[in-house]
Amino acid sequence: MPHSDETFLITGSFGCIGAWVLRTLVRDGARVVATDLSDDPVRPALVMSEEELAAVEFRKLDVTDRDAVVRMVAESGATHVIHLAGLQVPFCRANPTLGAMVNVVGTVNICEAVKEAGDRIRGFSYASSQAVFGVPELYPSPVPDSARLVPDTLYGVYKQANEGTLRVYWEEYGVSSVGLRPYIVYGVARDQGMTSDIAKAILAAVAGRPYTLRFDGPVALQLAADTARIFIACARSGHRGAAACNLRNDVVTVQEFVTELRRQFPAADLSWTDNSPLPFPYDMDASGLRSILGTVPHTPLPQGIADTAAHFGELLADSRIDLGQLDG
Repeated sequence: MPHSDETFLITGSFGCIGAWVLRTLVRDGARVVATDLSDDPVRPALVMSEEELAAVEFRKLDVTDRDAVVRMVAESGATHVIHLAGLQVPFCRANPTLGAMVNVVGTVNICEAVKEAGDRIRGFSYASSQAVFGVPELYPSPVPDSARLVPDTLYGVYKQANEGTLRVYWEEYGVSSVGLRPYIVYGVARDQGMTSDIAKAILAAVAGRPYTLRFDGPVALQLAADTARIFIACARSGHRGAAACNLRNDVVTVQEFVTELRRQFPAADLSWTDNSPLPFPYDMDASGLRSILGTVPHTPLPQGIADTAAHFGELLADSRIDLGQLDG
């Protein structure tokens, strides 16, 4: 169904999730204003055709600049906002001040812009993170949305602050939002951070390169295309309040993931680092998200691997992807 009456403003649109959000919205027929600090849409170009890219209105935006953010939301005529801009764990560790400016102050600025836009904004979703939780041993299974937040990274602390910020903006100003807590997002354009190893393992299998994942144990996986659809659906949901929702989708061990990948690529030279589980809970209760959306987009893991592998194959055939990412 066309959505020509919508204008989505996206921050952090050149990241992996952002790229898939742009692709999905363009195919939905929505008007899309894509913002980022960069002016080179490298990741969107991996998942979108030239015609699709041409349908997007690209704008440079520094989310740490309050006036620029408020002006962008106002002048764009946005009816929906999806806030994805943020610096990941290693960047926050390397430069805590910049991490706080982008992740925390940037989110406050988006809240200010949405508040000032008033009723014109029909929906607002944003990226929180699984990193708001502490180590798995602290939690029951499955972990509810309302579980105690005890992050042990600056990135997680910043994301926790954002969830609190959105709660106050709802209580004091009536700004509604849905925050999502992805764990491992995999797919084409997922190329940074330790958890990108899932996507990189698929790329390595397609390219015939050996690859060792840097972790093992149980994880929760979300296909990038599904994750984008979830962010969009949350922005369109009409939810009233300040929700912060867990994602679940596929819960498997790294060994099970590798087994499925080898089933599809029997010659794949894959391994993992033993006794190196990720320090986050994986068994998440996603009932809060289901209560908002009804049905949560979910491509089963075997199909998600197959779709991602086929897409990587096309990019490799056209020499449009850098295999150097497998060495990092």
